[in-house]
Amino acid sequence: MRKYSKNGRLETVVCNMCGKKIAVKEGIVREGAAMFDHAWDYFSEKDGEVHHFDLCEGCYDELVSQFRIPVDVEEKTELL
Repeated sequence: MRKYSKNGRLETVVCNMCGKKIAVKEGIVREGAAMFDHAWDYFSEKDGEVHHFDLCEGCYDELVSQFRIPVDVEEKTELL
């Protein structure tokens, strides 16, 4: 869950799964977190809905450890 100031600057990020407050400094997330935005389409029961949520790194690891097919991990060599 993300909260923004009136000028649009990111102020707070909270893990939707465990409720942990994720470090944000000067509008930038300062620790491992994953942000999800998904727009459901015609063939779902959620057609027209857009879901937004955040997970801390620990909750992300816990969630994906339950997958029957592992997450496809790609190494990124150039970080901006």
